[in-house]
Amino acid sequence: MSPVGPPIVVKRRKAASHGHHGGAWKVAYADFVTAMMAFFLVMWLVGQSKAVRSSVAGYFRDPGIFDQAKSDGPIAGGDLKLAPEAAPKNEASNGDGMAESERAALEETAKRIRQRLAESPDLRALDKQIEITVTRDGLRIELVDAESQTFFASGSAALAAGTEKVLQLIARELGTLKNSIVIEGHTDSRPYAATDIYSNWELSADRANAARRVMERGGLHAGQVRNVRGYADRQLRVSDAPLDPHNRRVSVIVEHLFKTSSLPAGVRELATGSGKPAPIAPGRGSL
Repeated sequence: MSPVGPPIVVKRRKAASHGHHGGAWKVAYADFVTAMMAFFLVMWLVGQSKAVRSSVAGYFRDPGIFDQAKSDGPIAGGDLKLAPEAAPKNEASNGDGMAESERAALEETAKRIRQRLAESPDLRALDKQIEITVTRDGLRIELVDAESQTFFASGSAALAAGTEKVLQLIARELGTLKNSIVIEGHTDSRPYAATDIYSNWELSADRANAARRVMERGGLHAGQVRNVRGYADRQLRVSDAPLDPHNRRVSVIVEHLFKTSSLPAGVRELATGSGKPAPIAPGRGSL
């Protein structure tokens, strides 16, 4: 009988599995990619002309203007400001992006409105409370309250005597223009009431809408009003006297026009839907 040897022991090592790392790295990677995209976009913008940069900024303030640019008609100025070099080459610009012919047309409209107000015995007393100026935004007409004469009933959007006639007179003149219109309402800082149900925000917006309804019935063409805004007391006319009645006003802004052809090349291609941005000059920022 052969001797029994020592037992043979076989040790098998079990491979250890790696722990679950989770998806945190994906979040970090996504943040990195987003930061790089933002960096390259900033570098691209730095390399563009002033006209393109201001136009891109205008798009983010008011994207609707580019939807208007896709049509054949003119588009409203809004917050998109053309630099002087972007004005049509065959027409001089006065430095604020508005063509001389358009400024002349707006000044002529302002002149006619002043003349109509002066010819009306009923409205002559309100003449000093109606301010008409041509600004870089277009034609601004403001109906400003006074201590003894207001355009709306106190604390209400109900029109005072003579206000409807003033708005209709203005609407008849502005309705002959192609320009779009923005109507703004402003109040003073006097609290409306001890409740949060209705405040100066609602009051300013309601007064602007009341003016819009009268003007649309009085001669503005369909779709001419582009926006109605209520600012409450956030844009005081007399900032050092928040309760001054001159802070209560309704502003009618006739926005000046841009033709699609007068937009910078890169913005014009985006506006018309061609989809190809303007080429970037060699040596300037690129993606």
